[in-house]
Amino acid sequence: MNVSKKRHVAKTITWRILATLTTTIIAWIISGDPKTGFAVGGIEFFVKMPVYYFHERLWYRSNFGLNNRKSEK
Repeated sequence: MNVSKKRHVAKTITWRILATLTTTIIAWIISGDPKTGFAVGGIEFFVKMPVYYFHERLWYRSNFGLNNRKSEK
């Protein structure tokens, strides 16, 4: 099975949008201030996107939990 890096990038972006929306709403509810919610969500969006992408790539390279897959290293 060959998965392109484009797929990892697309998953990173779509997940980040969904997760950031969730974080923004939670921060807004907890703080009671929409500006705080958007500030937290904005920071989180840019910090966590590269973290998720590299996490996804590391898991893709891992054989953990996969049967009969040869390492691509």
